[in-house]
Amino acid sequence: MRLDQFVSQAAAITRVDAQQAIRCGWVDVEGKTITKTSTHIDPTAAVTLDDALITLPGDIYLMLHKPAGVVSATEDPEHQTVLDLIDHPHRKTLRIVGRLDKDTTGLLLLTNDGDWLHRITAPKSHVPKTYLATLAWALTEEGAEQLRAGVQLHGEKGLTKPAEVEILPDQQARITISEGKYHQVKRMFAAVGNRVGSLHRERIGTVMLDAELPPGEWRELAPVERETLP
Repeated sequence: MRLDQFVSQAAAITRVDAQQAIRCGWVDVEGKTITKTSTHIDPTAAVTLDDALITLPGDIYLMLHKPAGVVSATEDPEHQTVLDLIDHPHRKTLRIVGRLDKDTTGLLLLTNDGDWLHRITAPKSHVPKTYLATLAWALTEEGAEQLRAGVQLHGEKGLTKPAEVEILPDQQARITISEGKYHQVKRMFAAVGNRVGSLHRERIGTVMLDAELPPGEWRELAPVERETLP
């Protein structure tokens, strides 16, 4: 692991600040001052910054109730990002597990565990995701059956995988899909002659959005929650 990467993650500072600290001689590895930022070290090595021992954060797994108007990105010059909502000392090490559109609300997972992220998001994993959609018009049973069978999306080859669909009152529908195509849920409803007014993700795999978690708030995943995902 590069030393500047280690210091950045362990001290929760930017890579630029980590590089400056290294060049200034403030970083020791196993008691020896290292000034070359690209030096590769063992992640288990004893590293000090200003004589204080620093260590890499452990694996982090978070649940966020994403509000509307926030972008699923780590940085954005114009909009508030989901990372801006997370008050965690190692938030800059986090990556987003399955992004949501700016106007879509609900369950978002974040982690610094790349293997776990890949297992969930890899197309071959087929992890189901459940959404509550508020539609322009009440979904007909015919439209629901089309979605259950698979529909043709504009610009795509073949049909979508069969979805689970529940028609609800007040022009709402609950849909579960196991793919992750661009704007897929909105495009699926458009394919059956409807339009999504608002969209809320309720579940990823076996993990449900905590009903007591307000929009914009986050919490750590319980071990049982993260372990039941792929």
